[in-house]
Amino acid sequence: MLDDSIVNIALPSIQTEFAVDPVHLPWVVNAYIVAFGALLLLGGRVGDVWGRRRTLQIGIAVFVLASLVGGLAQGTEVLVAARAAQGIGAAMAAPNALALIATTFADRRTRDSALSLYGAMSGLGIVVGLLLGGVLTGTLGWRWVFFINIPIGLIVLLGSRTLATPDRQGGRLGFLDAVWGTAGMLALVYAITRFGENGFGDPVAYALVAGAGVLLTFFVLTQRASHTPLVPLSLFRDRNRVGAYLTMLGLAIGPMGAFYVITLYLQQVLEYSPLRTGLSWLPFAAGLVVGAGAAPKLLAQLAPRVVAAAGALIAAGSVLWFSSISTTTGYWLHLAPAMILLGLGFGLGAITLTQAAVSHVNADKAGIASALLNSAQQIGVALGLAILAGVAAGVTAQTQEVGGEALVTGYGAALLVGAVILAASAVVAAMALDKTPWHVDEPAVSALSQS
Repeated sequence: MLDDSIVNIALPSIQTEFAVDPVHLPWVVNAYIVAFGALLLLGGRVGDVWGRRRTLQIGIAVFVLASLVGGLAQGTEVLVAARAAQGIGAAMAAPNALALIATTFADRRTRDSALSLYGAMSGLGIVVGLLLGGVLTGTLGWRWVFFINIPIGLIVLLGSRTLATPDRQGGRLGFLDAVWGTAGMLALVYAITRFGENGFGDPVAYALVAGAGVLLTFFVLTQRASHTPLVPLSLFRDRNRVGAYLTMLGLAIGPMGAFYVITLYLQQVLEYSPLRTGLSWLPFAAGLVVGAGAAPKLLAQLAPRVVAAAGALIAAGSVLWFSSISTTTGYWLHLAPAMILLGLGFGLGAITLTQAAVSHVNADKAGIASALLNSAQQIGVALGLAILAGVAAGVTAQTQEVGGEALVTGYGAALLVGAVILAASAVVAAMALDKTPWHVDEPAVSALSQS
C-alpha cells in the first residue's frame, strides 16, 4: 500500500529529470494501480491453487526486482514498465498475505488481532508513503522512493520462510477464466484512470467501460457454469461479505481522493515543500493507530454494521470539514484535527471490513475472498483519484476566480463529493453487514480454524 502514494510527491522531480510530458506523467502512478487492481483476482486464485506462501514469495521477489529497475531507470518508458511490474508483484502478494493470516491462526482472538494489524498496515502504508515520499525526495532524491522497497522486501522474504508450507489447496487455475476476468478488470481500472486524466467526456474511457461490462458479464457466466471457478459465486451469497466489498469500495474513494486533493492544496496553495507536505500527514497516522486499536474491542461488544458505519461517518465528517478550506486555512486548528478524524474513521472501517471479508469462508476460498476485498480497495483508490481530481479540475476551470482562490473552490467541491460518497458507504454498511457482535467464542470461521 505504501507504493499507492509514495511516488506522488516525487512526480515533480521525476518530470524535471526526464522532461516528461504532463499528459504522460500520471502513468508513473497509474501503471501501478492498473496492474495491481486488474490482477488481484488472479493473484488470489493462484495462491489458492499453487500455494499461498510460494505465491507470496514470488510476488515479493517480483516487487523487489521491479523496484530496483525503477530506481535505476534512465527514461520514462522503463520507469512506467517498472511500476507496472511492481503492480504485478503486489497483486500476487497482497491477497495471499491476508489469506495466510486468516488460515494460520486457529484462535479467534489471535486471528482478529492479526487481521486488525494487517488492516492497520494497509491504511498506514498509504500515509507512510506520503511521509517517505516527501522525506526521501527532499533528501536523497526521487530514486529512493523505489530503492526503499528493496530492504523491506528482502526482510519479508526472509521472514516468510517461517510460514507453514502445506497451504496448497489444489484444483484447476482456469486459464481462460483468468483471461476474461483479468481483461475485464484491466479495462475497468484503465477506464477509471482515463476519466481522471481526461475528464468525464473521454469517449475512449466510456468504450472501455462498455468493454469491461461485456467481459465481466461473460466472466460471471463462465464462473456459473464452471466446476472449478476462478471466483466462486457462492462467495456473493453472504450478504455480510458483499456488504464488506461495497463498503470498502466507497471507503477507499474518500480518503484517497482527500489525500490527492489536500496534498495538492498544501503544495500549490499553502506553498508547503515536499518534505513538509509529507510530515503534515502525521495526524492521520495517529488517528489510524487509534482506530485500528479500538476496532477489535468494539467488535466484541457492537455489531460490525455499527462499527463500520460509524467509521465511514467519521471519515465523511472529516472530509466535509476539509471542504471548508480557504487560501488562509490554519493547519493546527483545521487541517490537523480533520486528518486525525479521517484516520480514525478509516481505521475503524478498514479493520471491520477486513475481518468481514474473510469470516465464514472455507479455507480453499480464503485467497480469492481476500483478493476481492483488495480489488474493491484498489478500484476505490482509482475511483477516488479519478472522481475527485475530475471534479476539482472541472470546477476550477469554470469558476470566475483566479489563482489560489480558483484552486480552493475546485478542491472544496471535490471534497464535498468525497464526503457524500463516504456517507453513502456508511448507509451500505448499516444495511448489509452483520447486526450481531462477533464474540470471541463464536465459531464464525470453523473451516478456517480446522485448517
